[in-house]
Parts: sequence; C-alpha cells; structure tokens
Amino acid sequence: QVHLVESGGGLVQPGDSLRLSCVVSGGTFSNYGMAWFRRVPGKEREFVARINPNGRLTYYLETVKGRFTISRDNAEKTVYLQMNNLNFEDTGVYYCAAARSGWGSRIPSDFDDWGQGTQVTVSS
Repeated sequence: QVHLVESGGGLVQPGDSLRLSCVVSGGTFSNYGMAWFRRVPGKEREFVARINPNGRLTYYLETVKGRFTISRDNAEKTVYLQMNNLNFEDTGVYYCAAARSGWGSRIPSDFDDWGQGTQVTVSS
C-alpha cells in the first residue's frame, strides 16, 4: 500500500515563500509520476504541478509558473513544492498525488494515491 504524507503548510503573508514536502512510503517511488493539487473551498480540486518519475520533466498551472517549482528526491522518496511570491489566490489545501504508471496529467482521476493535505493560507 502506498502512503503519502504532506507537510510544510502554514500561514504566510503575500510575497512570502513556503516549501511543501510529501514523503511516500510503500511501492516503488522512483516509478511514480508525482503531482501537487490544491483545493479552495467551494471549488474543484485544481492541478498545480507535476513531475515525471526521473524528475527531468515538469509541468505547471499557468498562474504558478515562474513562482512554484516542483522537484523530487528519489533516494528520499520525497516530492517538494517550492512556492515563492505567494498571493491570496494560492490559499488552499495542498495535496500530493502519485500516479503508479506514466506521470499522470492535470486530471485528479489519473492519480492512484493521495495524501491527506496540508493547509496553506496567505493573508495580510
């Protein structure tokens, strides 16, 4: 069974930075495509970023491109989301997700396993 645990969320001000981590246990992490999604109350879960199994390919939501960076450490079985220059619209619960084959897509149903989420709040 694959288990994902996110951490690193918090309350920050506009312009601040946060680094989210997601540690994966079970399965073969180096084979998984990984992604970050977020959910804002009243809205559908939104794709944020994804990374292929070897870490060489990444893809971002247009509104976070240039501010967020997804990366992974296959030895540590961890995927990261570095978030810089945060703004109010980045507030939400952030989830990491694993695709056991391929590297997923922007669609949540393409991912097999999910973490419990970590809250990010951007407020002045």
